[in-house]
Amino acid sequence: MPESANSSLFDSLAVEYDAWFESTGKLVFDIEVKAFSEVLPRLPKPWLEVGAGSGRFARALGIERGVDPSIRLLEIAKKRGIETCLANGEALPFREGAFGTAFLVVTMCFVESPLAVLKETHRILKPGGQVVLGLVLRESHWGKFYRKKKREGHRFYKYATFYSYEETDKLLAKSGFNISGVVSTLFQKPGEVVEMEKSKNGLYADAGFTIIAAEKQAD
Repeated sequence: MPESANSSLFDSLAVEYDAWFESTGKLVFDIEVKAFSEVLPRLPKPWLEVGAGSGRFARALGIERGVDPSIRLLEIAKKRGIETCLANGEALPFREGAFGTAFLVVTMCFVESPLAVLKETHRILKPGGQVVLGLVLRESHWGKFYRKKKREGHRFYKYATFYSYEETDKLLAKSGFNISGVVSTLFQKPGEVVEMEKSKNGLYADAGFTIIAAEKQAD
């Protein structure tokens, strides 16, 4: 979740943000978590979530540790049993090769420099480690929906920047990663999510949520 200099915003709205997952966003969250189950078994440990927010994804996916710049969100994550650390993704307080997998779930759209975050993530991963991105791609129905909210000045999404698959692929390549797998889900459109979905392997233009796994390449 939020990784930018706007952490003070998410501090002030932490409870409201987290409550979304219990109301409007509950089924969306469940669909996204189910899709992650497709990639989890092949991911090397230990795991870290960069931009862990309130720890909902970390707890649901079994991620032990999380970092975020919002102290209020981390307070919630800690209550969920996550080992937390206050930090920005551009300067992770871990040694080189400390982790097997790093997750960035709806984090890329909120960071000030996605390239810097991905390069720092590359540094703290073991050789052959994986970065796993959970994204709302710019060209998707959901990407268009959130971009409209951004233009309207939505309190969260006015700070967000959404990327296309091609842009994400280039950022990963520049950071030393090669895409190793893609899973797509959330084919129901905004305002029309009424049932659980089964995810699909590969990239689908009509998917609202895309999971990209990429392997660390040697320096």
